[in-house]
Amino acid sequence: RAYIDETRELTQKEYERLMETAGRQGKYQLYYLMMTICSTGIRVSELRYVTVEAVMRGKAEIFMKGKYRIVIFPKNLAAQLKAFARKNGIRSGSLFCTRSGRPLDRRNICHAMKKLCAKAGVKKDKVFPHNFRHLFARLYYEQEKNLVRLADILGHSNINTTRIYTMESGRNHMRQLEKLEVLFDFYNKFS
Repeated sequence: RAYIDETRELTQKEYERLMETAGRQGKYQLYYLMMTICSTGIRVSELRYVTVEAVMRGKAEIFMKGKYRIVIFPKNLAAQLKAFARKNGIRSGSLFCTRSGRPLDRRNICHAMKKLCAKAGVKKDKVFPHNFRHLFARLYYEQEKNLVRLADILGHSNINTTRIYTMESGRNHMRQLEKLEVLFDFYNKFS
């Protein structure tokens, strides 16, 4: 497909509303978890590698399915995650855990995100962990225009997979075409 389905595309404004709502409601673990995914493009299955030790190093080393990759934490994110760990008395291990101390899984995270939707005014079918990864990819590509580097950051071995992450809605494409107005100016001269 050439365009993403707009009804499933999480926008930056919706992300900001979710973050604001999580913060206002005191859902700090969810707040920092969403921030981590959207600031790094990390997969939800890789969140267990976001440990106090990794944050102190400024990067998470991930070994999964026979592959190795590094996820770098931007300085601002690392500082905020350090403060979160200190405030919650997390001295080592995973930052995002259940009350029993096990790392959160996809089911826990999805459930918490869905509960946040109504109060944030965001449709539930737009809010799931992988959509935060897609938002990261779209924002990164919009700024850097470097698909190869983005593929490396996301841990994709095939660039065609990365292209899926950078798809925009047809509405965005139409807006870009309307900005050009090259053909319209020519047409208006002769009509």
